[in-house]
Amino acid sequence: MIEAAMIWNEPNNKSHWDPELDPEWALFAEHVIRAGEAIRSVNPDLPRVLGGMSPIDPHWLRRMEAHGALDAVDVVAVHGFPLDWNLWPLSAWPDKIAEIKAVTDKPVWVTEVGVSSFGAEEVQVFGLQRTAELLKGRAERIFWYSLFDLPQSWGAETRHREAEGSSYYRHFYLGLIREDGTPKPALDVYADHAADVGLMQWFHFHDPRLDEAVAWMKRLGTRRIRTGLSWADSFRPGAIEWFDRQMEALADFDVTVTFCFTPEHLGLAPHHTSPARDPQQFADFCAWMVDRYASAQPRAELAASCAPLGFVPRAPELTPLDFNRDERLAAERSAA
Repeated sequence: MIEAAMIWNEPNNKSHWDPELDPEWALFAEHVIRAGEAIRSVNPDLPRVLGGMSPIDPHWLRRMEAHGALDAVDVVAVHGFPLDWNLWPLSAWPDKIAEIKAVTDKPVWVTEVGVSSFGAEEVQVFGLQRTAELLKGRAERIFWYSLFDLPQSWGAETRHREAEGSSYYRHFYLGLIREDGTPKPALDVYADHAADVGLMQWFHFHDPRLDEAVAWMKRLGTRRIRTGLSWADSFRPGAIEWFDRQMEALADFDVTVTFCFTPEHLGLAPHHTSPARDPQQFADFCAWMVDRYASAQPRAELAASCAPLGFVPRAPELTPLDFNRDERLAAERSAA
């Protein structure tokens, strides 16, 4: 089901990784290295994607290279929203891609790009059409963010929320379909590019929009989807049932799945943006998900290849808590 595995989301954006806890991104690099090795051991052919940069920053990418993180990935990714947040014009997209290609020989994917309809829906129509013209042929993968508007009651993942003013509220208007389920004018424009431009859609835990999203994407002719499987959510009751339902619903698409969000009890700080106290536990999660949804090896061979890395691949009938997590949590509680 999985076409590619992305390691984290926007790690150079403080809304998704805490730079006060990891100012040099050395801990993040360790997460990438361990996760990349774990994914490779489960499925050597599955492309590993470095979480999309936001902002697009060649200096940050060089820092990742210096830490050795680029040796553990096959693709680097960028995110851009020039009509809403970035301090560069829409027409600069080719230059932004070129900046990254100048410092790495790895493929560059655009795993999030979007335009909100906050000011006017006509702006989104123009932005989608022009973005497709600028990026098609320059990036092997392009994912438009997103299919659905973010419901107002859910809240956006930013640090300062309403204090950000219109920058915060733009998060809620990036979909091609309004919160009430009606399509925006840009939806027809997207349909013209659906064969070449995928969709990026986060699905919240037990997201009621999942089946509706699949129906819309099939109707539009979308071929590729990017979404996420949350490490933090894996500790919720019923997590594996939800993960299975989500991935089964997306089985007809080529899926780039993003692994991210630190469980509060496993972070240096109790927040999903925190580095894990033990990065190997994040690697374990990535290996478990790839084993479950994109394994390339029989389980006997998989167990032997995984043993040197220090994790045990999970069998399909087991839940997240069945693999040493009870013991780990008990040890953490005792240490506390």
